[in-house]
This record gives sequence, structure tokens and C-alpha cells, in this order.
Amino acid sequence: MLQAVLVSKQEELVQIYELNKKNLRQNLPEEEKEKEGFVSWLYSLELLQKMHDLAPSVIVKDDAQVVGYALTTAKESSAFHNDLQVMMTHLQTLEYKDKSLTAHNAYFMGQICIAKEFRGKGLFDLLYKKHKEVYSQRFDILITEISTSNVRSQKAHEKVGFKTIHTYKDAMDEWNVVVWDWKE
Repeated sequence: MLQAVLVSKQEELVQIYELNKKNLRQNLPEEEKEKEGFVSWLYSLELLQKMHDLAPSVIVKDDAQVVGYALTTAKESSAFHNDLQVMMTHLQTLEYKDKSLTAHNAYFMGQICIAKEFRGKGLFDLLYKKHKEVYSQRFDILITEISTSNVRSQKAHEKVGFKTIHTYKDAMDEWNVVVWDWKE
């Protein structure tokens, strides 16, 4: 039975790492990236553990197997998460509802990924529903960035309730900055 839960064991972090590695942009053929989507960054086990220590991520399990994850990334993670530092530097220049985006009571979606054989079964919505259930009392908004070339991910995020507030290009890609405002 599929269920969304918070990470609670080291072996679940290992399974997240393996699923992450398998779905990296550079490890997939072009046709699959266009059809199925992709993830942009490889998270080391050390980084996953440090992020988990601040705020556990949400996973979907099929019995003991992690088949989907949505990485919870607290602002404090920028102290050890280099990619988040870069992202936050850019986000500090943006405004949302008349104040700096990073001044909001917010956290970040580090990444979301679902095993290929479980896609199209509602896991994306299940992961975000659990995020809202667990974190909406603690935070007002959830922020993430999506590669503009990852059309599947953009559409799925919009369906859940995210809104694009900015688009920019860096050395790696072009990104949509999206926000899910739980107070609207």
C-alpha cells in the first residue's frame, strides 16, 4: 500500500539518494527527459542527513521501498547547501506581496521525484498534500524553482497550487521561481 510519511530511517535517505541519482538530468536520454521530467541536482547522503536534521522530508513508500520523495529544505540549510546559497542570493532580489521573497515565513522544496513505474498514480499530489499537512502550521509559503524545460514538472506544480512569480536564466539553465501560498 502506498503511503506518504516523513523520513524516519537512514535506509530511507539511502533510497532517496539512489532514486535521485537514477533520475538526474545527465543520466537520462533526451526523449525521456522531455516525456518524464528529470531532477537537476545530486544530493549526497551527508547533505540529505543535514537537511533531515532540520526538517524531515516527505516520502511515499510502497511497503519498505521509497518510490517518491519531496525534499524539505529549511532556510537554515543554506549554511551547508551550496546550491541553496546561490538560489537564496537570487531570491533575495525578488519581492512577493510587497516584501522580499526570502523575508517570508517560507521553506524550500529541494527536489521532488517519483520512480518511473509509479508516475501517473497520484503520488505527486500525495507528496505535496503531506507537505501541507505537516508544514502549513509552521510556514506560510513553499518556494521552489523549476527548469523551464521540465514542462511536466511545471504543469504538475501548477495543478497542486504553485504560481510562477519570476523567470530567470543562470549558467546552468532557465528557471521558473514558483510559490505555493498556504495563506491564500
